[in-house]
Amino acid sequence: MKAFLPITLLLAALPAVAQDVAALTAETKKTVLPVVPKVVNAMQEAVATKGVAEAIPVCKDQAPKLIKEVRDSTGWSIRRVSLKTRNAERGTPDLWEARVLADFDIRAANGEKPETLEKAEIVTIDGKPVFRYMKALPAGEVCLKCHGPADGLDAGLKAKLKENYPHDLATGYSQGQIRGALTVKRPL
Repeated sequence: MKAFLPITLLLAALPAVAQDVAALTAETKKTVLPVVPKVVNAMQEAVATKGVAEAIPVCKDQAPKLIKEVRDSTGWSIRRVSLKTRNAERGTPDLWEARVLADFDIRAANGEKPETLEKAEIVTIDGKPVFRYMKALPAGEVCLKCHGPADGLDAGLKAKLKENYPHDLATGYSQGQIRGALTVKRPL
C-alpha cells in the first residue's frame, strides 16, 4: 500500500500544477507578447520609409533591444528562435525549443492556425523548476521581404543579408508559415 502513496500524492497535485501553468501562461503572455506587434510595426515603418535592405537593423538590432528591455525588467530568459536561423548565436533553439518548433510545424500542417500555436509547461533544469513558454511567430507580409523565397530577393538585398548574416538559413518562407517562436524561461 505504501508504494501507491507517492502516486496518489502526485495525482492529487496535478490540478494545482495545471492551475499554476495556466496562471503562469497568462502572466507571461501579458508581459512578453506586447513586444511582437512593436517589432512588426517598427519593421513595417522602416520598410516604408527606408526600404527593405535598410530595414534589416530593425530585426537585427531593434527587436533584440525591445526583447532585452522585457528581459531586464523581469529577469526571465526571452529570445526568438527558429529551426532555420538567421543569427545562429542568438536564434538557435535548445532541444526543448527545437521539439516545440517541430511540433508547431506538425500542428500547422494538420490545420491549426499558426498564430494560435503555443506551448507552456513546468520543467526541471539543473534540479530547479522552470516555467517554459513558446509562442509561434508566423511569417507575415513584411517578414517575407527578407525571409521569402531566396530567388525572389533582389541582389542588393541578398548582399546586405550576407553581410549581416553570413550563415543565414532563414529564407524560403511563405505567408503564414511558422518562421520561428518567441521563447521564455522563468525560474520558479
